[in-house]
Amino acid sequence: MDLSVARQAVRPAPAAPRAPEPVLQVRWARHLDEVRAAQQLRWRVFAQEMGARLTPPPDVPAGHDADAFDHHCEHLLVCAPAADGGPGAVVGTYRVLAPWAAARAGGLYSETEFDLSPLDALRPQLLELGRSCVDPEWRSGGVILALWAALGEFMQRHQLQTMIGCASVGMRDGGHCAASLWTTLSRSHLADPAWQVRPRLPLPIAQLETHHAVDTPPLI
Repeated sequence: MDLSVARQAVRPAPAAPRAPEPVLQVRWARHLDEVRAAQQLRWRVFAQEMGARLTPPPDVPAGHDADAFDHHCEHLLVCAPAADGGPGAVVGTYRVLAPWAAARAGGLYSETEFDLSPLDALRPQLLELGRSCVDPEWRSGGVILALWAALGEFMQRHQLQTMIGCASVGMRDGGHCAASLWTTLSRSHLADPAWQVRPRLPLPIAQLETHHAVDTPPLI
């Protein structure tokens, strides 16, 4: 018996070639329609998926998340490739408020949620990030990496030093998972007391269950 022929006969077939990873396109919104696409993604994630109660201004189309800060912000987009190779649907977004834009806006969005006075010394070189979200079908990590690479380049280009921002936690269960997440993270991730900010509407931790097993959201 020819052993070489026998070995070839049982050799497994070669694996099919893997499809190439889609090439994501990253850019800053230049026109209102691009901002609207980001606002639609935000609505789908925050309102429909996470259950947030959003009240956009009356001049904003239905199905869009928007507020008074959007006009002052730069909007970073990650787009899936379209069939023709051009930019397709927006699958990830961040909005950023630079120091000069925050001055025009009268402050930071985060100040509507927290007392930020401990951070006053940082304001001249502080970039606020917000409204970050990724389409559920694109949460393998590539979109977030693309967003953060562009944010890092923005920080370097404008010689900024500090990033801050708010991130959302689902409240569909009445706040128990949020309280559990706070309890877990507060054991090892609290800032020094001099830098700690205070929520304007604190979560009533003492009234909630804090023992739930919770995965930390990727953006936190």
